[in-house]
Amino acid sequence: MSANQELTLHPEAAQSLVSGFHGAPFDVLGIHAYEDGVIIRVFEPEAISVNIIPVDESKEPLPMVETFTGGLFELVVTGTTVEQFLYELEITYSTGVTVQQPDLYRFPTTLTDYDRYLIAEGTDIRMYDKLGAHLMEIDGYHGVRFAVWAPSALRVSVVGDFNMWDGRRHVMRYHPGSGLWEIFIPGLGEGTVYKYEIKTHYMDYTVNKSDPVGFYGEVRPNNASVVWDLAKYTWQDDDWISTRQQKQDIGAPINIYEVHLGSWQRAENNDWISYEDMIDRLVPYLVAMGYTHVELLPVAEHPFDGSWGYQVTNYFAATSRFGTPDQFMQLVDACHQAGIGVILDWVPAHFPKDQHGLGFFDGTHLYEHADPRQGEHPDWGTLIFNYARYEVRQFLISNALFWIEKYHIDGLRVDAVASMLYLDFSREQGQWVPNIRGGRENLGAIEFLKKFNDRVHEQYPGVITIAEESTDWPGVTAPTERGGLGFDLKWNMGWMHDTLQYMSMDPVFRAYHHGTLTFSMLYAFSEKFVLPFSHDEVVHLKKNMLDKMPGDVWQKFANLRALFGYQYSHPGKKLMFMGMEFGQWREWTEEYSLDWHLVQPGSHHAQLQQYVKELSHLYKEDPALHSDDLTWAGFEWLEVHDSAHSILAYVRRSKIDDNAVVVVCNFTPVVREGYRLGVPYSGDYMEVLSSDDTRFGGSGVVNEGALPADDKPWRGQDYSIRLTLPPLGVTFLKPANQIEQTDSAESPS
Repeated sequence: MSANQELTLHPEAAQSLVSGFHGAPFDVLGIHAYEDGVIIRVFEPEAISVNIIPVDESKEPLPMVETFTGGLFELVVTGTTVEQFLYELEITYSTGVTVQQPDLYRFPTTLTDYDRYLIAEGTDIRMYDKLGAHLMEIDGYHGVRFAVWAPSALRVSVVGDFNMWDGRRHVMRYHPGSGLWEIFIPGLGEGTVYKYEIKTHYMDYTVNKSDPVGFYGEVRPNNASVVWDLAKYTWQDDDWISTRQQKQDIGAPINIYEVHLGSWQRAENNDWISYEDMIDRLVPYLVAMGYTHVELLPVAEHPFDGSWGYQVTNYFAATSRFGTPDQFMQLVDACHQAGIGVILDWVPAHFPKDQHGLGFFDGTHLYEHADPRQGEHPDWGTLIFNYARYEVRQFLISNALFWIEKYHIDGLRVDAVASMLYLDFSREQGQWVPNIRGGRENLGAIEFLKKFNDRVHEQYPGVITIAEESTDWPGVTAPTERGGLGFDLKWNMGWMHDTLQYMSMDPVFRAYHHGTLTFSMLYAFSEKFVLPFSHDEVVHLKKNMLDKMPGDVWQKFANLRALFGYQYSHPGKKLMFMGMEFGQWREWTEEYSLDWHLVQPGSHHAQLQQYVKELSHLYKEDPALHSDDLTWAGFEWLEVHDSAHSILAYVRRSKIDDNAVVVVCNFTPVVREGYRLGVPYSGDYMEVLSSDDTRFGGSGVVNEGALPADDKPWRGQDYSIRLTLPPLGVTFLKPANQIEQTDSAESPS
């Protein structure tokens, strides 16, 4: 080695390294064959000296020469080969600190040709195993392999505290054809904070981006990604997973409690409680109240609290607001061990414009459409995914599978499906671009939704997908092989709208709007429905559920009990947003806890909560109320024409046995004594639940003892009974012999 070695690179190549423009550093840095030996090049802009430390301890350190001002060091070693010469670097910085480390530019790629092929093709359904930050060991060195998709970037670097956020260092290896950039950085570990610095071809635009496939992030307002090992948590939910398919079958009870984790409860100083706190508070509450599932408003990382999680910047990172990924896993695990399924709100419809996010990622419109008529959402100020691009579909489908695989999530509720399906959603004429057939359907989104549902059900039978779809798009829950979208369930927005419209009326006018309630049965079996009372109904001056109800305070509570009784007995799975179960007065806000102080013993709120609890358990335990939500065999009108008295009655039948429940709804504040009702069976009937029970804050108009069925036909039924209908009340009845059978079956032998 000559001490006065001259620069072996072209000066322009050296200048591009020093200036941060060089996009292929692995071509020049590290160790390469050179004449009758090797040449080693190192770029360390803050170094005052760099020595080569041969792994063979019998050899002395070899000083490198700075051949280009700004930190480019070189050394030629003769009589050896790239494979033979093993070394580390000893770097002394201007601060006086000296470190010894391996040369990261001598490590080989860890992505196979097949990995790159699948990702380029857009068919790698588990791309998160390759992209993002992964802890691994190479050649005996522990570190982190980073990989990111940025096909149009001029240069991509990993930056963080470990390199003083200097994008000229740790420039990644580019893989032509796949658009992937990759680098292994030894010495880094879990907890490392990082971003990708992307120098683009667009007007020298350089930007720091958080990792699109990062598994953890900083607490807002910081937005860097954090290296995390998702594999170290030990799950204890085998029993749940092994029976999940049966528990989430269409004939199983599904009663969902919708929760915003940041405001269900808070600490005394209004700080968030943690995932671990929720294990001790939320999980026991779910069990006690009789819910079968909890649906969480989006937990993927998002910068703005006021978006409630619906403007996601980091699709693969559970929000750090409430703790670490491991702690979120503990919460899901605890739910499973308690018999509670976990559903996540998932948002593939749009994403925000925050600079650190997906928008204009590599100096091009990589994830979104370039044309704002296709790529920008006019209502939400967000960007719309380009579903026609295979790599974008791959990103989203992989993300769906990621939550199921890594976090054992049991279902995904897909937000804003209608906005995805229609190109003209919330747009005027001239503000949207027709599809290739001249229509308004988003063909790319349709294909994406079908593939998403197919992949989820292929990979994880028993995991459910739910669509929030607000139009009459046909076949949302039909199988994809029959032309449907392939969802398991769909929110019944029409039922929700009509029911709330009816219940908000003064009872004196309800007689003239009887069809508003009965209309739902004209299409009740056209899809597999969830009956939702969601967070969207208690915000933006819509009032909370209790305050929507007409009348004085007593009537408001009575109306709400009647509404919930009607919901739980109507065909369809159930969903209720937090706070509704105890009658919160004020509208929901993400800024504060629910008003738990209202639930004092003996209060109307505590009584309503007790009613919902018993209603939930009745729904869960009686197959007649849940086992057949799809056919007329599970439902029959007993009284549908009594609009003058605003009365509805029907029978729900079990698909798996002879159980039946008769439900009678009186939507006026008038007590109806001696009301004759046609019933399907002879014998006695017994009241099993009344919304007017004094325990629930009602007036105590109940039916005590047996109600014998007469042989007098009525309204198409062979038998009839006389009963008293409570004011603004719902009455649940069962044939007495079925109650006896149930009691006998449940009693110890």
